[in-house]
Amino acid sequence: MKSTLKISNMKTLRDVSMVRNAISQNEGVFACQISREKGEVEIVYDSYFLNLDKVIEGLEVMGFDVI
Repeated sequence: MKSTLKISNMKTLRDVSMVRNAISQNEGVFACQISREKGEVEIVYDSYFLNLDKVIEGLEVMGFDVI
């Protein structure tokens, strides 16, 4: 499954790195592509292993605003 998340407060390269690490630690994630300029993250994952709500919750706990 492929999903795109919009993150409003991802501004720096450090933010991008934090988002990438948070997403990649979830079981079932195959790939993730991050566009800092657009504030978007594309995630390719196996929905059998991963619920997108879990990813969103993890990012919000880290202080990011997922729209």
